[in-house]
Amino acid sequence: MKATELLELTVKELEERIDNEKNILLKQKLNHAISPLDNPQKIKETRRNVARLMTVLRQKQLNEKSND
Repeated sequence: MKATELLELTVKELEERIDNEKNILLKQKLNHAISPLDNPQKIKETRRNVARLMTVLRQKQLNEKSND
């Protein structure tokens, strides 16, 4: 997921992706607790994707406020 792709998304699409990524992260953590994942770096990658999405969402929200 590239930053340029994220900037093109609407606020609603960003919120949906954040929810989806958070669900994936939760499932990965639970699966890792039960039996170790083949690649535990996936958890780190997913967590960073959530942070990246939330950052872009916040930027869009601030831009909307400043434009009003």
